[in-house]
Order: sequence, then C-alpha cells, then structure tokens
Amino acid sequence: MTATSRRIGLTGGIGSGKSTVAAMLADLGALIVDTDAISRSLSAAGGAAIPALRTAFGDDFIDAEGALDRARMRSLVFQDPSARTRLERLLHPLIGQETVRQAALATPGQPVVFDVPLLVESGRWRALVDWVLVVDCTPETQVERVVQRSQLAPAEVERIIAQQAPRAARLAAADVVICNDGLTLQELEAEVRAVWQRWQLDSPAG
Repeated sequence: MTATSRRIGLTGGIGSGKSTVAAMLADLGALIVDTDAISRSLSAAGGAAIPALRTAFGDDFIDAEGALDRARMRSLVFQDPSARTRLERLLHPLIGQETVRQAALATPGQPVVFDVPLLVESGRWRALVDWVLVVDCTPETQVERVVQRSQLAPAEVERIIAQQAPRAARLAAADVVICNDGLTLQELEAEVRAVWQRWQLDSPAG
C-alpha cells in the first residue's frame, strides 16, 4: 500500500448491508481487502490454516472435502469462549499477513477499504486506518435480513448478534455512519457516493 493511499475501516453487524456497501465502494474505485473472505480462504479445503486447525481441534472439525466445518465450529465457539480464543490466535496472524499483502496491491492514491466484521472487537484497527465507516441498522432489521438470506432461525441470528460488539460500541468507534434502515439500493448507493466524495475532499484524520 502506498503512503498516499487512504485507509478506511469498514464494519457493521451481521445483516447490516456492509458487504453491499463494500461492493459499491469497489465500483467507485476502492481496493477492498475483505478479512472475512481471507479467513474463509484460509479455512477452505487446501487452505493454509487447515493443518493447524486439524491439530488444534481434531478431525471432527474438518469436513469430508477437507475444509473447516464452519457450522460445527460456530456451535463450539458459542458454547466455549476458550475455543474462540484458540481459533483467533491461530487464524489472526495468517489473516494479518494476507491483509498486508493484498493492501500492498493498491495503486498510488487508491483508497484501501478494509472490510472487517470484528473491527471494533479487535481493538487494534482504529490505529491502522484513517477513518472508520460503520454501516448501521436496527437489530430487528439485522434478524429479518439474515433469516431471509439464510437457513438460520431467528434465535440463532440473535445469538450471533449478541456475540458481536454492541451497536453502541460500533457507533462510538465510527467517523462516518451510513444508516441502512429502509433504504432502497439506489438510496444506499447515493449515501455511499456522498461518503466517497467526502473522502476525496478531506485529509486523513490520522
């Protein structure tokens, strides 16, 4: 990543529309570094993290294709917080290395958007970016959207939300907030474009 590239941390709770906003920012010219996609790649069949995951959690957590059994792991970490800690200690260094590699691909002056679902929870991203953009909506909207797009029951979605940073903590960490409740795609795109234009005019905050 060049010294002149703007660094933006993008986050939002599950079902907030964060991924849609990231795609819109990519269309506007940003380089997107998706840490969740990096994590999935590392834990896919043949991924760099699979040997260590197998050693740490056992064969039962590797599916027939050789990938991490994400449903089984999700169930474990809900029940056992220490398992989440072990998983994060294993994955985070590998995610960090790939994040740096991808960010370095930015062209001079190209904004780099780090799409980080757990940006607030990690505690370290504030110092690494110039702005934090939070995509926000109500918990009710989160549950409705996730239920519609997945096979998860509302109670399970609520459990996922409870594991993430509180809404108030995300908003407190934000430099910019896009309220994505009741917006059409066209209206959301207009909000994203307005934020993009602000980034072009303002100097980085830090």
